[in-house]
Parts: sequence; C-alpha cells; structure tokens
Amino acid sequence: MGESMFGLYGILDIVFWLLSVGAFVLSGWALVHALRIPAGAFPAAGKQTKRLWLIILGLATLFTFAAAINYLGMGMGLPNIFTIAAVIAAGIYLADVKPAVNDYRGGGNQGPYGPW
Repeated sequence: MGESMFGLYGILDIVFWLLSVGAFVLSGWALVHALRIPAGAFPAAGKQTKRLWLIILGLATLFTFAAAINYLGMGMGLPNIFTIAAVIAAGIYLADVKPAVNDYRGGGNQGPYGPW
C-alpha cells in the first residue's frame, strides 16, 4: 500500500510543480511586459501607475518563484494564498491592463493606421 501512495504523491508533486512553474512564467511575462511599456501609457489608458504595477508584478513573480523552487527541496512551503493572489494579479494585468497599454507602446514611425 505504501508503494501506491508514494506513486500518487509523486504524480501530484509533479502536477503542482508544473502549475507552479507555469504561474512563475505567467508572472514573469507580465512583469517583463510592464517594464517595456512607457510610464505615461498606464494613466493614459485609465489604469494604475506603472510603479504600482511593477511592485505588484514583482511580488507576484517572487511568490511564484518561491512556490516553483519549493518542489526542488528549497522554498517557503506549499503554494499558499500569496501564490494564488500572485496568479490572480498577473492574470488581471495580462487580461485587462496589457491590451489597454499596448496601444501606447511608443517607438518611431507611427502612422495614422499603425507602424510603417
């Protein structure tokens, strides 16, 4: 009986590790995107400031990184409420803020219908 339980827990550990790595990638992607957008784009799009989003996404990336390395024998423990909140924050940024600020990316050669 111990053998089958170990197998089940081994599979669950892999699933949770993959979810944690996915959450880290999601948070990192959101953070990198926010870093690349000019600060003026956020208020122009009616969103919170770039500084606030960088703080939120920086913490989200930190918490999801800690959850991902937990499965390698180091880290803060199982994914907790902070990890869940981090995924929600990154999801809100990618679903709501990113599309709104993408139009303000900046760069030269902007015509009336987009870049040329």
